[in-house]
Amino acid sequence: MRAESDTAAESDTMSEGDSVGDSIHGKPSTIGSFFTRVGQIYQSWLDKSTPFSIGRWVVTLSLTAIYMIRVYILQGWYIVTYALGIYHLNLFIAFLSPKVDPSMLDEDEGPALPTKQNEEFRPFIRRLPEFKFWHSATKGIVIAMICTFFEAFNVPVFWPILVMYFIMLFCITMKRQIKHMVKYRYLPFTHGKRTYREET
Repeated sequence: MRAESDTAAESDTMSEGDSVGDSIHGKPSTIGSFFTRVGQIYQSWLDKSTPFSIGRWVVTLSLTAIYMIRVYILQGWYIVTYALGIYHLNLFIAFLSPKVDPSMLDEDEGPALPTKQNEEFRPFIRRLPEFKFWHSATKGIVIAMICTFFEAFNVPVFWPILVMYFIMLFCITMKRQIKHMVKYRYLPFTHGKRTYREET
């Protein structure tokens, strides 16, 4: 009888513990709720800033200027700056590139954009849209700015070599991109559908 009562007491204790655990794990934690709320507010501000492209880029350029001034005053963090430049260069190339690479299309499919006046208007679709380009570039600047507060990222390096290498890489990359534009006859900008007045 005593063994049965002990077993029943243990089972009651376990069931109570399970119910308490379920109640704890069933509710979202305070930290999780906080970050969820912050993410929602952040996304809401991003959605509101979508139509203001000029204002967004002014803020990004201002952050870039502040970052460059900080690096110049501190005389360090050249590796972080070089990595930021390479990252922005990759974003810029993706911004100039079409979503569908013409070199991957079959010859019978034709060019992605019209090359004659009487062809159907097709807007240029970028591989990296303008808003994502801005968002990624701004995040890169903010992360680089944060890195300048940590001495671990201040790797000693002869910065003129990095500048020369970046200029060479920029020229080679842009030359290849321009050749790609000329070869497949497209421009990375859309000016809108052209209209013609009827002759009288």
